[in-house]
Amino acid sequence: MIQSIEDEILESELMKKSAIMDALEAHPFEPPFWLRNAHLQTVGARYLRRIKLLQMETERWDTPDDDFVQVHRRMGDPDKPIVLMLHGLEGCVESTYMIGLIQELDRIGWSAIAMDFRSCGGPMNRAKRLYHSGETTDAEFMVRRIGELYADSPLYMTGYSLGGNVIGKWLGDLGEKVPENVKGAAIVSAPYDLVASGKHMDSTFSRLYVLHFLRMLVPKAVEKEAQYPGTLDLEKIKKSRTFADFDTHGTAALHGFEDSHDYYTKVACGKVLHNIRQPTMLLSAKDDPFNPGETLPYEIAEKSPWLYPQFVPHGGHVGFIRRQGLAGLGYWAEEQIARFFQECHRML
Repeated sequence: MIQSIEDEILESELMKKSAIMDALEAHPFEPPFWLRNAHLQTVGARYLRRIKLLQMETERWDTPDDDFVQVHRRMGDPDKPIVLMLHGLEGCVESTYMIGLIQELDRIGWSAIAMDFRSCGGPMNRAKRLYHSGETTDAEFMVRRIGELYADSPLYMTGYSLGGNVIGKWLGDLGEKVPENVKGAAIVSAPYDLVASGKHMDSTFSRLYVLHFLRMLVPKAVEKEAQYPGTLDLEKIKKSRTFADFDTHGTAALHGFEDSHDYYTKVACGKVLHNIRQPTMLLSAKDDPFNPGETLPYEIAEKSPWLYPQFVPHGGHVGFIRRQGLAGLGYWAEEQIARFFQECHRML
């Protein structure tokens, strides 16, 4: 009897997946001929687009460990779902990709709630911690708090890059125990294998991105050490020139990992994707300069009735600038996220 029920669920999910994949594939990603380069897509997504954040309600929500997260809400039609949004490394609600999705959700009347990871988008947090790729307690806190505030609203989740890894790991760790209000998720440009991604970024042209991020990460570690003297080795942190160095002396030391390799191995979402039991779109480009194309989880996504792969040849890292008309530009990732969520919601 139990096996029969499980078979029925699998069959239902497979039928749903087939229908939704058909709807997604009707809108393929087509970059302009002059924007096929991965780095142009990655950088262009930030600098080619001039958009302003819609008016949002911003407040701090106190966390169970006597700290806080900064939360931004733009509420739409109360009869339509809510999307919880998590940004990438050193981003915030004002990151271009976050603004773009908020505007797309606003267009269809859905609500957007964005959380800034601790220390991002505002003042330094109070606790003896920051945020990292596998820190899922704040995501869970947000899901449960939203469930209390909006008990009748279905909730979807979107995470970009580091935020995508957080969502993937949380969904995979919990499996069937994910709160009932969560109906689906979209994971964009996530590092499915952090060991491979870390080595790739530290040893290729992508080191330029690493140096960009270190200019923001190192001062935060210095400030956290000032809050909690004796916690970090500032001399080694200030000498960091790779993610591996910083994540060993900063991230790992602050959050209880042995070193960067231990951290990368334990928190990557790729190893728990097979446990996910909510419809989850995986959207990535094979030419992502942050994450090697060979780390994309093709086989896992193909076998799972709950994973919806959107793996495309071009698009860079959180880029996905598409051709629109003769000379215009569109933004495929946010359009495809909204399309996916609407299809999932239609089939509830």
